[in-house]
Amino acid sequence: MNSSMMLKKATYHLWTFTISKLISSFGSQVYSFAISFYILQATGSAKSFALNLICNVLPRTIAAPFAGYIVDKYSRKTIAITSQIATTLAIGGLLVVSVTSGLSLTAIYITSCILSLTSMLSGVAFTSSITGLVDEARIQKAMSLNQMSISFAAIASPAVGGLLYGVISMPLFLIVYMIASGVAIVLESTMNFTLFSKQKPESVEKESVWQGMKAGVSYLKLQPLLMTIIWIALLVNFLFSAFQVGYSYILIEKLKMASQHFGFTEGAFAVGMLLLSIYYSVRKEVKFPLLVAKKGILVMGAIMGGTVFPLLVTMPYNSMFAYYIILELGLGAIIMIINTPTQVMMQKQIADEFKGRVFSIVETIAMALSPLGMVIYGFLYDVFPAEWVLLLTSGLFVGVVLILARPSVIRKVHPELSVEKGLKKRAEAY
Repeated sequence: MNSSMMLKKATYHLWTFTISKLISSFGSQVYSFAISFYILQATGSAKSFALNLICNVLPRTIAAPFAGYIVDKYSRKTIAITSQIATTLAIGGLLVVSVTSGLSLTAIYITSCILSLTSMLSGVAFTSSITGLVDEARIQKAMSLNQMSISFAAIASPAVGGLLYGVISMPLFLIVYMIASGVAIVLESTMNFTLFSKQKPESVEKESVWQGMKAGVSYLKLQPLLMTIIWIALLVNFLFSAFQVGYSYILIEKLKMASQHFGFTEGAFAVGMLLLSIYYSVRKEVKFPLLVAKKGILVMGAIMGGTVFPLLVTMPYNSMFAYYIILELGLGAIIMIINTPTQVMMQKQIADEFKGRVFSIVETIAMALSPLGMVIYGFLYDVFPAEWVLLLTSGLFVGVVLILARPSVIRKVHPELSVEKGLKKRAEAY
């Protein structure tokens, strides 16, 4: 295939990938909303609701390291399509149960476990295939469009889910989800996952699962840049749990914000992500991604600390509401400023044959530490004043980044930064 044909196919991939991701993300989130609503309405039990959340998180946390090996060893296109087919069949199974004997919690939990595994496998397969689907110049655009579809689904799915849940029956709701999933399968089947791939398939063929996973860890250890990013990501994820737990606690318990206003502030977060996704999809690739990410994380730390401001200074209710809308809008935007350039850099830095394992290792460790952080901070907020917990954590947050992404590390990752600064100084001298 000549280069112009490849570029045309890459453009086609950009849009089919985005539409497929939008359909699957939207369907998944609308389904999650409706099933959560159904469980709470049918049982009135927070424990039943929490158990469904565990069924969404636990299987993917356990299976993620194995998923990376599978994605690196077998056809990524086959894995993505098989995962989407399994999703459709799981929803079909739940539909049959709901029509024949009525929805049961056991059937819902089993379906949630299956969907957790299929979405994780599909996600790792797609993330690992970005450099095979599109040309190098448009990796940032692909990552931005991917995030844009997820952000749009996060904004619209609660409204659509609420509307559909009140208007149509659960079996009809499941049929709509199956049709949407079927469209995603058709779109994915038309894509060439190895169009620009440099992967050598034979490199993983002779390895056992355990050897393959060990090879992934060994590869990571030899990549100082990736290790730096992973350590920053782990500690930032852990410390960010203080905000995830504290934000709801402060607004609902301490400041007594109305539930609909609280929902609006959370919606502003998704809007911030969407706006920056659109921006990154049209702008040039970021020149010094780790430096941009460092600055973004420092601002993120400041926003975390800023969450407690209305606890320290008395504010009128409307001003407080507007303050948190702006804060969440800014946080959503900053997370995109951090994530997009870093993900683009990782896509280019990681060898194709290790992408699945590296991305799944990062996801596993990050997901494992987040629940731990939530448990610890849940305890701390019960024992100590919320403002002190969040202020001290935001200080630690900033300190971790200043140490792990110190100037010497930035210069090692971006040696051209020193050259550029030198040229600027010379130009100013003249």
